[in-house]
Order: sequence, then structure tokens, then C-alpha cells
Amino acid sequence: MLTNNLYDINEHNHLTIGGVDALELAQNFGTPLIVYDVARIKQQLQAFQTAFAQQNIDYAVSYASKAFAAIAMYQVVNQAGAHIDVVSGGELYTALQAGFPMDKVSFHGNNKTPAELLLAVKQHVGVIILDNFYEIELLNQILQENQTKIKVMLRITPGVTAHTHQYDQTGQEDSKFGFDVRSRQATRALKMVLANSRMDLIGIHAHIGSQILEVEGFELEVQALMQIIKDWSQQYDYQPQVLNLGGGFGIRYTAQDQIIEPGVFVKAIVQAVKRSASKYQLSIPAIWIEPGRSIVGAAGYSLYTIGSRKDVPGLQSYVNVDGGMGDNIRPALYQADYEAILARNPQAAAVETVHLAGRYCESGDILIDQQKLPASHPGDIVAVLATGAYGYSMASNYNRVPRPAVVFAEAGQSQLVIKRETYADLVSHDCFYQQKGGN
Repeated sequence: MLTNNLYDINEHNHLTIGGVDALELAQNFGTPLIVYDVARIKQQLQAFQTAFAQQNIDYAVSYASKAFAAIAMYQVVNQAGAHIDVVSGGELYTALQAGFPMDKVSFHGNNKTPAELLLAVKQHVGVIILDNFYEIELLNQILQENQTKIKVMLRITPGVTAHTHQYDQTGQEDSKFGFDVRSRQATRALKMVLANSRMDLIGIHAHIGSQILEVEGFELEVQALMQIIKDWSQQYDYQPQVLNLGGGFGIRYTAQDQIIEPGVFVKAIVQAVKRSASKYQLSIPAIWIEPGRSIVGAAGYSLYTIGSRKDVPGLQSYVNVDGGMGDNIRPALYQADYEAILARNPQAAAVETVHLAGRYCESGDILIDQQKLPASHPGDIVAVLATGAYGYSMASNYNRVPRPAVVFAEAGQSQLVIKRETYADLVSHDCFYQQKGGN
């Protein structure tokens, strides 16, 4: 088997995923199909964990499950000894069904419902990340009614913005997330929680964005948060046990993305924390991070079958596949860039540049706007690389198209982890209209 940093091929020059021939995967499970190389997921988790262990510091690597949540995924994370963060009752319920230990769960969200908070409290999740004043009051009421206590963190917006898409920026002051620092909302929240005997404030949390390809943003985040901790230590005698720096570690989507290895990110973060702790004479807190995309993004592949084609003289041709924005909305939503290869010969020389287009009834349903391809034919399998994050998790039934199946591939074997939806599934929640009155 030949390998590079992007994909593996076998003796037939076919793309392989987790040691399984991609053409066999497409034949056995159909397309569109999302396939994960499980070994790559485990390697990324271990890379972050090893990097922290080498820095000799207390830490937690918490998989941001919004990138891709499924029972099987939670099982893999649990086997790796990592934590997870969830952002909804649905993700929490899925983790429960997977048997994931609740003490390793962090519950995020800017508008958690009473029912979701009650579920979290009753299931004794490890920590609830408080996002606003309404939530503090709501959680307090639930804790009082259930005569219990819980660990919490405060999510704050430190005024640090990552170099990323505007929809992915979350650490700036003008954000729907967290308590603002400059207006002293964060300080007000701190005093409220410290005064509440049912809430154990173990730390503070911030998240500055997604698809970050520079260490400088995290270093600035650390400096801002440690300054806040210094002020709170002096004014309120409070130092957090945990400093949660969120996630956002970038991956390679195209050749323009210059990725940074987990160890480089972790070393920069830990050294920045230690410098500030020494400068301000603070104890060093445990450092938590929340990688999501960087755990599953590069491990995921989307397999499609090429169908029709449109050629117009003088214009770039359209090569249409049997999936698109219904299983990967990111190109239409974020103008996200990807690369694709032909599964039967990934290294074949390109002979044309095409629009790799989806099947959905939208002109904007273009998976890759300028994709170089060798000669292709209807029935060929094309693989879009690095689709493991925010593909299936943001999938829809637009145009009443069923969502694809998801397969895990590992050590030359494959297994179905999410079944392909059927037409019957599409109407399973529909109800017949019963006309009321009139003719």
C-alpha cells in the first residue's frame, strides 16, 4: 500500500480508506457515502494527549462532538480516554446511549432549554458551561428543585478574534456567546456564581473561532484570560482550577492550508499559560481544549457517483454527482474549499478543470468550483477529501433526499455505523391532513 498525508492507495491504484478499497465501499454500501478512517481519528486524539503529557501539566482533551456525533463516534472517543463536549440534549442523549461516562461531559450552548438542563443535572454531567445570566437563574432553579449541586464554568468573550470566516469567529465582543469582559458582564456573572452554594465554579472557558492555522491567536487568548484571572484573584480571591481554551485547530482542506501539528499548538498554549502564571504569580490551572474538526475532519471522505455532465463551448464544464449540499452544506454556506480525486486512480493526471456540482435544485450547489480531474465517466466514484467535520452533522433532507450512510473503516474492515435513510424514513413523521369544515 502506498500512502501520503492525504490518502492511501492499494496495488490496484485505488483509493483506500482504513485499508478498505473505496470502490468496494461504494459498491457494498452505495453512494453518497461518508467513510471515516478510524485509525486517523485515534491518531489525532493521541497526538493531542501525548503533547500535553510531554508538557507535564494537568489537562483534558474534550472532543467537540458537534463536528460529528454518533454512538460509534462516542465509543471511539471513550476508548481513547478523552472527554466530550455537547451542545444539545440530542448530543447528550446520544452520548448516554453510547455509554459515555457522564463525568467526562461538558455541556455547552447559548440557549439551553429547561428540559436540556434538567437532563444534564439528572445525568450528573461533568460540567455545565454557563453562557448567560438567564441560564444562571434557570440552572439555579433546577438545582434547587432537585436539591443537588453541579460543577460549572463561565464562558467569556475576551475580545480576541481568530483569523477565520466571520461566521466562525466567537471570541470577539460582538458575539452571541458568553459573558463580555469589557462591559464587566463576566465579573458580574463571577460574583453571582461564587455566591451560589449549588454551583461549583471550577473554571473559565473561551473559544476564539474555527479553522485556525496560527498559534498566535491562542497565545493572545491565553494572555487575555490570564489577565482576567489575575484581576479576579486580586479582587475576589478566585483562581480557576481549569482554563478551557476551546478548540478551532485547523486542518488541511486544500494545498493552500498550511497546517500545524497538535504538538506545536499544545506547546505554544502551555508555554503561554506558564509565562503568564509566573508573571502574575498565579498557580497553573489544568488546561482543557476542545478539538472537533481537527479530530475527525481529515479522517472523513465523501464518496459520490458521477452522473450527468454539462459541456458548453468556451465555459467550464459541470460534472454532477449524486450528493451535494444536502450532505455537505459548507461550500454553499461558508464558501468552504475542498479537493477531490477519482477513487479508481487518485494519481491519474488531470486533463480538465470542472465544476464538481451536486444534485440539489440550487445553482449554488457546487461542491468544488474548480476541480482538476482526469477523464471521468458516468458511474465513476469521486472522493472528496477531508469531509469528516460538519458534513453529516449539518446534513439535511432538502429536496426530500435521504441522508447518506456513514461507515467506519479500520484495519482493512468496514462497518456501518449510521444507516442510509430511506424514502419511508422521510415520511415517517409526516401526518395526513384532515380537512376541517367546508366542502
